[in-house]
Amino acid sequence: MPKHVAVLAGDGIGPEVTAEAVKVLRAVDPTLEFEDALVGGAAYDDGGHPLPASTLDLCKKSDAVLLGAVGGPKWDHVEPAHLRPEVGALLALRAELHLFANVRPAKTLKPLLNASPLKGAAGLVDMVVMRELTGGIYFGQPRERRDGGKTAVDTCIYSVHEVERIAEQAFMIARTRRHEIVSVDKANVLETSRLWREVVSDMAAKNPDVKVTHMLVDNCAMQLVRNPQQFDVILTENMFGDILSDEASMITGSLGLLPSASLSAMREGGMFGLYEPIHGSAPDIAGQQRANPIAAILSGAMMLRYTFGDNEGATRIEAAVEETLDAGLRTADIFEKGTRLVSTQEMGQAIVTRLG
Repeated sequence: MPKHVAVLAGDGIGPEVTAEAVKVLRAVDPTLEFEDALVGGAAYDDGGHPLPASTLDLCKKSDAVLLGAVGGPKWDHVEPAHLRPEVGALLALRAELHLFANVRPAKTLKPLLNASPLKGAAGLVDMVVMRELTGGIYFGQPRERRDGGKTAVDTCIYSVHEVERIAEQAFMIARTRRHEIVSVDKANVLETSRLWREVVSDMAAKNPDVKVTHMLVDNCAMQLVRNPQQFDVILTENMFGDILSDEASMITGSLGLLPSASLSAMREGGMFGLYEPIHGSAPDIAGQQRANPIAAILSGAMMLRYTFGDNEGATRIEAAVEETLDAGLRTADIFEKGTRLVSTQEMGQAIVTRLG
């Protein structure tokens, strides 16, 4: 049965890193079928909207979506604001495709241990941040300017259902790891966080095989720097997850290394998901073949695992990445003395070669 993947390369370095991810995926599973479509600033320049109806339709008909990156300074002042790529494409895709669970692994690759700002063993981490993706302050209404533009209003709203469904995903993933969840909130101040903590506590009582603890978000930010090894699965709401997952990613040494999956409900054969590197479009190096494709490639591995149920293929990609780094190949963001500087394409090809 055909496996259809919508490829939205997007802006900046998106097309460069996505091309390498597709190359690696083809090497692992030749039955995958890829179809390209415009998104983000590239789509806005082409037709006046960052998420054309044809692109959204392709995503809905596909089994999975592979996204590069969207946005950049060129489109920062587009008006109205909902036509800016980050809002009109990213947030719209999450809402339209019902992508409520964002999975961001942060794992230090041993050949790059010295790239971590936490030197030595302190930087050796293996955690997953589970971020709720379609609720909270990013989607709350009203969001408006008042008093002639002198006052701004954003609202943060969560329902029991929204908390339950992301927590269910966290329990599922924790069971494949160390069976530990730290639920992060701001329950000492925010009503939405008090609801969050109540719901997660109720679910923890019904899932005694997984250890669940609660932590305030400011303490979590501190603990990620002080002792990141204590974390297995971090479960949190939209804005907190956005911030904490970026912090966790930097412990590993580079944003260019880390993948992500944004998942919807289970469907026959696996979970529908949008897979993307967590880095941005980096327009300052676009077109120069300096970008690190590893995050995009590992996002492809997550696609195989979560949507297509191919754990073996995902593991092969992850092993090939580590072997390539062990061999001393480095893109500019992780280059250090004694290693070999390679281009985006050369890194992708080296990984393909190690896949045999």
